[in-house]
Amino acid sequence: MVKVRLSRGGSKKRPFYHIVVADKSRARNGKFIEQIGYYDPSRPITEAHVDHERYAYWKGVGAQTSKRVQRVIFEHSKAVSPAS
Repeated sequence: MVKVRLSRGGSKKRPFYHIVVADKSRARNGKFIEQIGYYDPSRPITEAHVDHERYAYWKGVGAQTSKRVQRVIFEHSKAVSPAS
């Protein structure tokens, strides 16, 4: 099974996350299929980067998404979309 999840980077006490598509059985920071964005929790959500087209593609082919990634993508799309 393929999952869209966060892969931790950064130094001690200063996390930085890559949004990756990886096989469920791989380690958190192990080999991944594709990187589709990044997220820094210490910065505003508008500074995160998410490739929404690739995310939609992976969801379309059956990839599962972690709850945290769902939240990041929802908040990012809400923050960068023009006010209606």
